[in-house]
Amino acid sequence: MAERTLRGARLGGQSFEDERGIEFAARQQVGYRCTNGHEFEITMSVEADVPANWECPRCGAEGLSTSGIVPEVKAEKPARTHWDMLLERRSEKELEDILKERLELLRGGEIGPAHLHRANQKKRKATA
Repeated sequence: MAERTLRGARLGGQSFEDERGIEFAARQQVGYRCTNGHEFEITMSVEADVPANWECPRCGAEGLSTSGIVPEVKAEKPARTHWDMLLERRSEKELEDILKERLELLRGGEIGPAHLHRANQKKRKATA
């Protein structure tokens, strides 16, 4: 078993890379405070767009920036219902005409579920 062990450096223990000649990116510390009162800082690049909100690492609540960055208010469109979309395509007068036409077809047995047509045919034959 001793023949199979790795000798020398520990696995994942150290890096032999040297930091000489490496220029790190400019960084900034951005402070946030969550709704539960926790204060925390996030390290970001100087070039990064700093968000107004960040999730608190302690409790998961939304933290607001302490540097005065205000969250963007997005204009939300009102929810469109099926009725609104229908009225974009047809007028109420057209819809009433279509409804009358379809009701006549349904009552005449030309459209609709088959079991209703069979019942109507039996009634017609009985009265004839």
